[in-house]
Amino acid sequence: MQMKSTFLAVILCLTGLGCAYAQPPKNQPLPDWTQDLMKRVQVDGYAQGGFAYEHTGGEDVNSFNMKRAFLIVAVPISDRWFAMFMHDFSSEVHEYWASYRFTNNKALSAKLGQFKNAYTIENAMSPTELEAIDVCSEGVTYLAGCGSDRLMGTQYGRDLGLELFGETNSGKLAYHLGIMNGQGVNKKDGNNEKDFIGKLEFKPIPELTIAATGQLGRGHAVDRSVYNPNVAIGEDYKRNRWSAGFFYKTDGFKLRGEYLEGRDKDVTSRGAYVTTVVPIGKGVDLVGSYDFFNYNVKEDMTQHKFIAGLQYWFYKRCRIQLQYVYKNASLQDYTIYNPMGDPVATGKAFTHGANHALLCQLQIRLK
Repeated sequence: MQMKSTFLAVILCLTGLGCAYAQPPKNQPLPDWTQDLMKRVQVDGYAQGGFAYEHTGGEDVNSFNMKRAFLIVAVPISDRWFAMFMHDFSSEVHEYWASYRFTNNKALSAKLGQFKNAYTIENAMSPTELEAIDVCSEGVTYLAGCGSDRLMGTQYGRDLGLELFGETNSGKLAYHLGIMNGQGVNKKDGNNEKDFIGKLEFKPIPELTIAATGQLGRGHAVDRSVYNPNVAIGEDYKRNRWSAGFFYKTDGFKLRGEYLEGRDKDVTSRGAYVTTVVPIGKGVDLVGSYDFFNYNVKEDMTQHKFIAGLQYWFYKRCRIQLQYVYKNASLQDYTIYNPMGDPVATGKAFTHGANHALLCQLQIRLK
């Protein structure tokens, strides 16, 4: 609440200052620096919402939902300085960072602030580009810290830190080297350890990207996890990851796949996914995806997921999506009762069983 109040206060102050500068005395022009700043500020945004019907654990649930409502402000301060601010009105501030390009070409730049970590190809992509309505694959969602890892809490695949990045060889080779808190968005580090995250990308041809990523660090657990019950709340534990994959796209056709693996304390997780988009008409695409992820290899907590659907791009980056999703396993709520019939404990268990969903989503983006 304190962060949200501070954020609102800052916005109100900036708005007041903007109004003060935007309304000079009659016949008095705006200062040159103000005019220049107003020309540089780029405002963008998007919203995603829709309807979901789900059959999970023998129960049927349906609901309209508002998944995201982003305001994005980008400021090219100079030909070398760049700043970004991103707020999701359905949750919280997601990104605020500045970057500086040291070289005359794109070989070396630095980014400081809160932004998406470089682990995996998919995590770096915008939800407005991703094909699945539920966004990332199960492995990326878990290992990149997008929400399903209860040990780390909801991180949205982002963190606070510093990153060096660039590209060479006419764009054929790109790299990212980052040092991050490892604790997620809008949080200070839970320990004195830092996460080191790297990505190396190679483009043998313009249509194909081959990438390898890795992460070395120590997590600080904020909750207990059914996937890794031996890690206690407040415990610092080994948290390492790596991935390898490819992304091919041309003339509307896309094919992307990755293999991922991670280790949290003494538990290994691994999985893979492949996703494709095939144009079948003007603005109409066929979308298909398959992924599997084993949250705990020793206990064989494997989930398989299939997605099939259509999407229609009716204006630039605006689309309507319709998808069917099948999962063979999920987390189910359970309650333990005493002999008198009173509930004494609740939790979640990994359960095998057919889970079906029919999802529809509308996406609107300004630019």
